[in-house]
This record gives sequence, C-alpha cells and structure tokens, in this order.
Amino acid sequence: MIHVNSTFSVSNSFISSGAHTIGIAQCQFFSNRLHNFTGRGDQDPALDDHYAENLKKFKCKSPQDQTSIAEMDPGSFRTFDLGYYKLLLKRRGIFQSDAALTTTYETKAKILHLVYSPLEVFFNEFGRSMEKMGRVEVKTGDEGEIRKHCAAVNGYYY
Repeated sequence: MIHVNSTFSVSNSFISSGAHTIGIAQCQFFSNRLHNFTGRGDQDPALDDHYAENLKKFKCKSPQDQTSIAEMDPGSFRTFDLGYYKLLLKRRGIFQSDAALTTTYETKAKILHLVYSPLEVFFNEFGRSMEKMGRVEVKTGDEGEIRKHCAAVNGYYY
C-alpha cells in the first residue's frame, strides 16, 4: 500500500507503466480479455480484433491456459523503447489496465506526446518516475506488505 501523502502521482503511474515495453505475461493474467470478457465467451471490445485473434491462435489458445506466455510488447519485448505506447494507440495493450490508459483525453494526450517526442523524453520521465517510486513510503507489518507476487496477497497465490 502506498502512503497517502506520497508524491507518486497518476502521471508517475502512467509513465512507470512504460516498463511493460519489456518482458512477457502469462496468459492466465489476461486470457479473460480474449476468451470470456463478459462471461459469455466473448473478447474485450477494447482489444484490437487482429491482435486478439493472433494471441488466441498462437499464444493463449484456451481460457484454461495457466502457463503459456505472450510478449507485452511484441516485436521489441527485449528493448526499452516506445513500442508499448505505440501498441496502446492501436488498441493492443495486453492488460486491461494498459488499455484503460487510452480511455481518457489526458492519458491519451500523454501517450501521443511521448510517441512523437525524442526517445530521451521518455527515458528522462521514466527515470524521474522510478526515483519517485523509490521514495514512496511503503506500509509494512500490520499496515501492509511488500508483495512477493504483485497479483496476489502474500501467501495466497493462484
């Protein structure tokens, strides 16, 4: 849990999400967007159809898949770049939280600003965001915990 008086803002959270330009995600954390978004066997309408079909065909073939993986930034998932933000503009954010970044004028404008600015702008903003995150007062003990697995409370993995 982040301390209420923290200087870590929504803008910092938006910039730090750019870390999704590197790495992979297990299908179990996003397959509902592909196979059963509303509980009726449908896909998330916010997800690009072509992208969703490719994920279903080549990566996450079934809603029960707990082990397969997909790149969060296909094409450059090992490179720290603006690929993640460019994919968001094409409705190809793998997580629902990623897709949400394009639903408001404010965050979509920030994405466009980053995409059309020199790469160094992103590097600088990301660096400042990470510094601020490092100064967040994390609650521990009875007030909170540092999770070993970000998607689950310690001791309750699925």
